Amino acid sequence: MASPSPKSPEQSEKNKQYDRQLRLWGDHGQAALEKGHICLINATALGTEVLKSIVLPGVGAVTIVDDSTVSEEDIGSNFFLETSSKGLNRGSETLRLILELNPAVQGHAVQESTHQLLQANPDFFKSFTVVVGTALEEKTIKELSQHLWDINVPFILARSVGFLGSFRIQTKEHAIIETHPDNEQPDLRLDIPFPALSEYLDSIDIEAVDLKDHGHIPWIVILHKAVMTWQKAQNDTRWPMSRKEKNEVKEVVMGFIRKDENGIPIREENFEEALRAINTALHPTFLPVQIQDLLYCSNATNLTKESSPFWIMCSALRAFIEAEGKGKLPLKGVLPDMTASTEHYVKLQNIYRTQAAFEAEAVYRKVQQIVNQLHCECISEADVKLFCRHSRNLHLIAGSNIANEYQMTAPVSSYIARHLEEPDVMMVHYILLRAAEMFCSEHCRAPGELEPEGDIASLKTCVSKLLTDVSCSPFPKDDHVHEMCRYGGAEIHSVSAFIGGCVAQEAIKIITKQYKPVNNTFIYDGASTSTATFTF
Repeated sequence: MASPSPKSPEQSEKNKQYDRQLRLWGDHGQAALEKGHICLINATALGTEVLKSIVLPGVGAVTIVDDSTVSEEDIGSNFFLETSSKGLNRGSETLRLILELNPAVQGHAVQESTHQLLQANPDFFKSFTVVVGTALEEKTIKELSQHLWDINVPFILARSVGFLGSFRIQTKEHAIIETHPDNEQPDLRLDIPFPALSEYLDSIDIEAVDLKDHGHIPWIVILHKAVMTWQKAQNDTRWPMSRKEKNEVKEVVMGFIRKDENGIPIREENFEEALRAINTALHPTFLPVQIQDLLYCSNATNLTKESSPFWIMCSALRAFIEAEGKGKLPLKGVLPDMTASTEHYVKLQNIYRTQAAFEAEAVYRKVQQIVNQLHCECISEADVKLFCRHSRNLHLIAGSNIANEYQMTAPVSSYIARHLEEPDVMMVHYILLRAAEMFCSEHCRAPGELEPEGDIASLKTCVSKLLTDVSCSPFPKDDHVHEMCRYGGAEIHSVSAFIGGCVAQEAIKIITKQYKPVNNTFIYDGASTSTATFTF
């Protein structure tokens, strides 16, 4: 496979600007972000906090859709509006100031309502990577979510009212190749070493190594020799699996440690590393069940010209596993850090990298065959190599439609009812936010915006209707209803900033296709600083 080209001076300057985030999602993640185009509907305090956290890391372009004019309330809650902005278009004014954060980002403002765009120009939303909506009416939420679902554009519905905040991610299908698991196990293949690795391991005799070189033997070699010794003592070729068996291997490793003239073990870092790695490195090579399910699902086995690159690569990966891989995934080819001589480490590193490149090349050839058969868009070598490297942790999210959620279908209503039975459950806040949307649709204003006390009965009616739809009894107390009316639809900036940062983070995950996004609803109670996630 082709080796990557050297970085240009321009890229090096960009790396300096985005150094911290490049450590999170790499050059290819940054490139994906710079191709992204975010659409924000309504430049509220929450909306601008979302944009701020997407503009700073360098998204390619942002478009604000907002037909509102700047009010005193906007100036009071939104840091990206000035006193001179009053009476002007909120989207244009917000865009002007927020683009000052990063001149490399392109910006556009559309002074039309979402409803008008959906009616007059429904293709408008097709060009966006992600659409984020804030302060939307219930009817618009249903129309927009259904439209974005139909054209397969990810949608994030965000809310910030008083101390409550939430967001809901809608995406038909989101495949993540680089999930970045917290506790990823090394892929060393010590139980079934490939020929080059086996030859290297067999070439080192721990007993014959000079004392000065004893502390520079890679711990991978030490563990392999210890397991071989243990198997010989057991007169068995099985791999150590239980705690007892691993402790026995540990005793073998300790027996390898050299001793001084007084019989005291000499401390050597490589042997200490081998002892620490026994529980993590001595795992057998296998094909994870979740990956099997992914590779043998209908999307991977019944490809069409419209199949995404992800499913094409899954199909090629399955073919590799069934043939050259002999039931195994491609080698990751990444060697963990270890105490070793430069000669040993570089040689071992090259062995793993060469084998990983060889296996990735085999998968790439299969990808090319599928692409040629289907006459679809080409998939690059770099993408296939990345896919193979992370194939053990592939993840797929199959989302659900917000419009269906609002119709309170049987699965949704039973899910809500089940969670409302739990004490002090955050689902109560979901009901309140939905009830506030319903109130706003009926009265064209937020509950409590004009008369907090007078709106309590009307908001309770909305809550009761939602609870009836899910076959639940009314809330025993009205405290939450009173609080929602006391908020009066106002945004508290600290809550909006927190939710805005969370939404921006999820949008970046979707754009870069790295890290697992929330699936699918996140709720925040600023009064108790509690959070919860729900999957409708």
